[in-house]
Amino acid sequence: MTRVTAPPDRPEGKLVPFRGGPPPRRERDPRIDLFRGLALVMILIDHMPGNPYEVLTLRNFGFSDAAEAFFVMSGIAAGIAYSGNVEKAMRGEGTVWAGIAPMWARAWTLYLVQILLTVIALAMFAWAADTFLRGEFRVIHNLGLMYSRTSEALAGLAGLSYQIGYVNILPTYTVLLIVAPAIIALGLWRPRLALLASLAVWVAGGIWDWNIPNHPGGGGWFFSPTSWQAVFVLGLLIGIRHRKGARLVPVSRPLLALAAAFLALAAAWMFIPPLAVVLNHKMAQLGALGAPGFFVSHDKTMLALPRLLHVLALVYVISCIPAIRRWAAHPALAVVRLMGQQGLLVFGLGTVLALAGQILMRVEPDVAWLPWTIPPVAVALSIVAAWARSAAGRASALRPPRVPVSENSPMAMSAER
Repeated sequence: MTRVTAPPDRPEGKLVPFRGGPPPRRERDPRIDLFRGLALVMILIDHMPGNPYEVLTLRNFGFSDAAEAFFVMSGIAAGIAYSGNVEKAMRGEGTVWAGIAPMWARAWTLYLVQILLTVIALAMFAWAADTFLRGEFRVIHNLGLMYSRTSEALAGLAGLSYQIGYVNILPTYTVLLIVAPAIIALGLWRPRLALLASLAVWVAGGIWDWNIPNHPGGGGWFFSPTSWQAVFVLGLLIGIRHRKGARLVPVSRPLLALAAAFLALAAAWMFIPPLAVVLNHKMAQLGALGAPGFFVSHDKTMLALPRLLHVLALVYVISCIPAIRRWAAHPALAVVRLMGQQGLLVFGLGTVLALAGQILMRVEPDVAWLPWTIPPVAVALSIVAAWARSAAGRASALRPPRVPVSENSPMAMSAER
C-alpha cells in the first residue's frame, strides 16, 4: 500500500478547503415541489366549480386558498434559483445584468404563456358557443368585451389589462418577477427592511386601494400586485435564506403554538356556523368603528388580513415540523412532486383542462358522473405531461454535445464517401 504524504506547503494532517471546483449542491427540499404540486392540483379542482372534490381543497379549511400557496411557493423557488447571481453581482463577482436577466427572461415566458392561455380560452368558449348554440359562452368570464370592444380588448390583451376569469394569476406573477431583482438585492442586504417595506406597501395598497386598472371594462386586476407582493416577497426571503441553509424565522415553540391555534380557529370558523356568525358580526362591528376594510374582510383581490395571516401561519407550521419534510419525500408522493417541478407546464395545461371541464359540465349539467370524472382525468393528464417533460429533459441532458467537424477532417471525408 502506498503511503499518502502531505504536500510540502502544509503540515501533515492539517486539512485545507478544496478549491478545485464548485461547492457541493444542497439537497433539493421535497416540501417545495410537493406543496407547489398540491397547490396546482387544488387550483385545477377549484377552477371547475361544482365538482365534489372542491370540499377537499385548502379554501374549505381556512381563509387562504391555493392562490396564496402558489405565490408563496413561487417566491421560494425564485429566491433559491435567482438570489445566487444577484449576490455575486452585489459582491462584484458578476455583472448586474447576469443577476437580472434570468428573472426577466422568466417574466417574458410567463407573459407569453398568459397570452397563449387567453387566446386558447377565447377559442374554446367561442367554439362551445357555436357548437352547442349557447350564447352564454361568449359573455361569461369577461369574454363579452372581446366581441363588443374588440380593438380595445386586443390592445388590453397585449398589455395584460384585459383579463378573463380563471386566466388571471400570471399577470401579477409576471409583474412581481420584473421587480424581483430589486427585492432580492434588498433581501440580501437587509432582510428585515425588505419585510417592513413589503408590509408597508401591502398596508398602503389596502388603505388606498392601489391596483392596476383593467382596460377595457374598468375595475382592477383580480390579484392586485401591491397586495399580493406580500406573500411573494415572503417566499423570496424564505428562498434566499433556504439557499444558505438557514431559516427566515427561527423555530419557536410559543410562535408555533400561536400559529397552530390560529389555523385551528380558522378551521373552526369554516366548519362551525354559529361561531362563524358571531365572529363575522364582530368583524363587521370593527369595520363600523373605522377599521380598514381589508382588515375585517376576506377580500381576495386586496389579500385581506385574515387571508395573509392564515397563509403565514400555514407556512410557519409546515416549516417547523420535521416529520412534514420526511413525509414530503415519501416515494408515494413522487408524482405530486413531479407536478411541482414542472409547475408552469402543469399550470398552463391545468388551466385549459379546467376550462374544458367547465364547458362540459355546463353543457351536460344532468350527467352525474361528469363532475366526478373530469377532475381526476385532468390531474392524470397533468401528471403524464409532467412526466413526459421531465423525461425529455433527462434525455436532453444525457445526449452528448455535438462537436463541430472540420470539412478536412477524416470524419468529414469518410462521411462524404
